[in-house]
Amino acid sequence: MGIGIWTSLILYFILMIGIGVYAWRKSTSDSEGYMLGGRNLSPGVAALSAGASDMSGWLLLGLPGALYATGLVEAWIGIGLFIGALLNWIIVAPRLREQTERYSNSLTIPGFLANRFPTQAKTLRTVSAIIIVVFFAVYTASGLVGGGKLYASAFGGDYMVGVCLTLGVVLVYTVIGGFLAVSLTDFVQGCIMMLALVVMPLVILWAGQGNGVDQAADRLTDVDQSYLSLTAGLTGIGWLSAMAWGLGYFGQPHIIVRFMAVRSVADVPKARNIGMIWMAISLAGAVGVGVFGRAYTERNGIVIDDPETIFIVLANLLFHPLVTGFLYAALLAAIMSTVSSQLLVSASSLSEDFYRVVLKRNASDRALVNVGRGATVLVGLVAIWIAADPEAQVLGLVSNAWAGFGAAFGPLIILALTWRRMNGLGAVAGLVVGALTVMLWIATGLKAATGLYEIIPGFIAATIAIIVVSLLTKDSGEFSEAPAAPVRK
Repeated sequence: MGIGIWTSLILYFILMIGIGVYAWRKSTSDSEGYMLGGRNLSPGVAALSAGASDMSGWLLLGLPGALYATGLVEAWIGIGLFIGALLNWIIVAPRLREQTERYSNSLTIPGFLANRFPTQAKTLRTVSAIIIVVFFAVYTASGLVGGGKLYASAFGGDYMVGVCLTLGVVLVYTVIGGFLAVSLTDFVQGCIMMLALVVMPLVILWAGQGNGVDQAADRLTDVDQSYLSLTAGLTGIGWLSAMAWGLGYFGQPHIIVRFMAVRSVADVPKARNIGMIWMAISLAGAVGVGVFGRAYTERNGIVIDDPETIFIVLANLLFHPLVTGFLYAALLAAIMSTVSSQLLVSASSLSEDFYRVVLKRNASDRALVNVGRGATVLVGLVAIWIAADPEAQVLGLVSNAWAGFGAAFGPLIILALTWRRMNGLGAVAGLVVGALTVMLWIATGLKAATGLYEIIPGFIAATIAIIVVSLLTKDSGEFSEAPAAPVRK
C-alpha cells in the first residue's frame, strides 16, 4: 500500500519541481519576471492561481472538519467567501490591473500604495511590508500544520518531519522559479484539488456507503436532528461573522497580486468566470466531504479524533493506494499552492519594499531577485517555528491571518482604487488602525466574549479612519489620470 501512495506523491513532487525549473529558465532574469511573471498570465492560469492560493489546506481540512463536527450551518463560511470572491473580481481586479501599471508599473501591493500616495510613500511601504510579513508568517504556518497532520495521520510519521518536508518542496520550486512557477503550479494544483473534491463525495455516497443521498440524510438526522439545518443554533452575530469572511478577499495580497499579473484588463472577465466556476465546484465538494463523511463514519462506527483529518482518513479507507496517493497530492496541492504564494509575496515585500527602499536604493534586478530568494527561506523558517504545535487548528490560524489582512488592506485597497479624495495620511491611518483593531480584538478576549469575528470591527474601524483622516487633512491631488506606464519586457 505504501509503495502505491509514495509513487503518486513522488510523481507529484517531480512535476512541481519540473515546473519550477521551467519558470526559472523563462522569467527570473529581472524583478518583474520573478515577482509578477512579466504581467503575462492567461485568464485560466490567473483564475486558478488566485483560487488555489486562496483556498489552501483550509478547503480540504478546515472546512470539511468544521462541517463534520458541527453540521451544515458551517457552510455559511463558504457562502460568504463565494460572494466576497465574486465582488473582489468585479470591484478590485480590473481597477488594480490598470492602476498598478499606471502608477510606475508597481510590482507589489506596498509598491502600488507608495506610488498611489507619494506623500507617505516610505511609511506605507515600510508599515505594509511589516504587516504582510507578520500575518503571512502565521498564514504560512497554517499550511505547514496541514502538511504535518497529513504526514502524521496518513503515514504515522513525526509531525515536525511532515512540516519540514512540506516547506522543503515548496521552497525548491518557489526559490528557483519565482512568480511564474508559483502561478503555473497553482494552476495544476487547482485542477487536482477540484478533481479530488468531485470524486471523494461521489465515492463516499455510492461506493463507500452504497445508499445515496437519502440514506446519508437519514443517518445524519438520526444522530442529530439539526445537523442538516443551515440555521440551527445560528445567532445573528454568528451568521454575520461567517458571512464576513467574504470581506477578507479585498485585502489578501497573495490573491489580489494575481490581478496585477493577468495579461490585460480585457482578460479579467474571462478569468473571473473561470475562477468562480472553479470555486463553486470546489466549495460544494468540500461541503460534501464533511457532511457525507460524517454519515459514512457514523454508519460504520468509525471514530475520528481530529475532525480536520476526515479527508485523509477517507482517502485511506475508500481508495486504491495509487488513488489515495493522488488524493494526498491534492491535499498537498491545496497546502503548497497557498504557502508558495504567501512566501513569494512576503519575499517580494522584503526585497522591493524594505531592502530597496531602506537599505540599497540602487540595487540591481539580479540583487533583488537574490534577496527575494533569501527572504523566502527566512519567512519559511519563522513559519516552521509558529507551526511547531501539533495541536494547532488550521482553521483557527487561517481565520486570524485572514482577518488581519482583510481589515488592514481591504478598505485601503477599495478606497485607493475608487475614491479620488483619499490621501496618504488616510491610507496610513487605515492600514495601522485595521491591523491593530484585529490584534487587540483577539488579545483582549473580545472575540471570545462577543463571538464576533475580528474582521468586522477591524474593517469598520479602518474604513472610518481612512475617510475621517483624509477629509480632515489636505487633499494632495495624489489620484493620477495619467495613462498607464509601458510594461517592461
